[in-house]
Amino acid sequence: MEQPFADYLDDFTRRDWQTLDPEDVSAPVRIAVVGLGWFAREWALPGIARSAFTDATVVTDVDAEAVETVAAERDVHGVSPEELRAGSVADEYDAVYVATPNATHLEYVTAAAEQGKAVLCEKPLEATLDRARRLVSACRDAGVPLMVGYRMQTDPAVRRLRDLVRAGVAGDVIHVHATMSQTMLGELGSDHDQWRLDAQLSGGSAVMDLGVYPLNTIRFVLGTDPVRVSGRTRTEHEAFADVDEHAMYRLEFPGGVDAMCTVSQNAQHASRLEITGTDARLILDPAFYEREDRGFALDRGGTRIDVDFEQVHQLEEEFAYFGHQLLAEEPFYPDGDHALTDMEALDGIYESAETREPVALSGELPD
Repeated sequence: MEQPFADYLDDFTRRDWQTLDPEDVSAPVRIAVVGLGWFAREWALPGIARSAFTDATVVTDVDAEAVETVAAERDVHGVSPEELRAGSVADEYDAVYVATPNATHLEYVTAAAEQGKAVLCEKPLEATLDRARRLVSACRDAGVPLMVGYRMQTDPAVRRLRDLVRAGVAGDVIHVHATMSQTMLGELGSDHDQWRLDAQLSGGSAVMDLGVYPLNTIRFVLGTDPVRVSGRTRTEHEAFADVDEHAMYRLEFPGGVDAMCTVSQNAQHASRLEITGTDARLILDPAFYEREDRGFALDRGGTRIDVDFEQVHQLEEEFAYFGHQLLAEEPFYPDGDHALTDMEALDGIYESAETREPVALSGELPD
């Protein structure tokens, strides 16, 4: 075990997907940013700017004041959503990044697809499984590339975790535990992000907004998909009356591997992923939040090794990957079909919470 583990510590933050030299790229991918909430302004736009393969050229939002402010701050073209959907400035961007409330993804992605633009859509894909399928079909029918914003997949710590699991450093994986929680109305602010509390816009809260992170990251690291899910949700406070405040869910993977996950929008801030095998435990803690440095450790036989590595800007890595794959004419790993597997699992967790029965996943994608 020691030799392969040591090998993976060298050049820990390497981009194992990068084949292009930024200096050889004549022009970056020009991106229109749709949605100027706190995440886009504080993380996505800086990530686009830091990436050598991307450049933000257009921004839009239903809040005209936000558009004017960001356009001035970033020296980009600010337009209304109607102008963007109509293609009025389509010659100013090559791709569209959608970071609006879940239930509005479909309309913006469809418009981008009709304009022949590549798409990076935030996760979860949409507020419902049916609308997510329609979104993926819109891109497929138009022949445009669709990537989904699973920033954990381009974080080097997660990629090294996957490498170690594949190399058998943990032995045979037996089970996985993950948790993600926050005091949403305190950490994100009580005066915004209220769409997460609107079931029509969000599709749910704890499971949809947070649960997708452990779900997708575990799928990515294990390299396989769940075959059955079960879950339970509960709500205690009035602010969350229409959505799930807390949730726990179980993912059953092939080979008898179980993943137990807990998520909450109103609990002590926490973020952890632990993979336990026959030979060792692999731990990310903190794991899922973009605003926290990731921690990486291996525990074997009572001896723990904490890995010290240079942290990366998660959104820089995500947009660098997005731009790189477009310029290199290479496919995305987290594409629409990949994201639909998450949507089916999320839908199954909610169904199980209602019926109190486990839900089998078909694994079948629409034609």
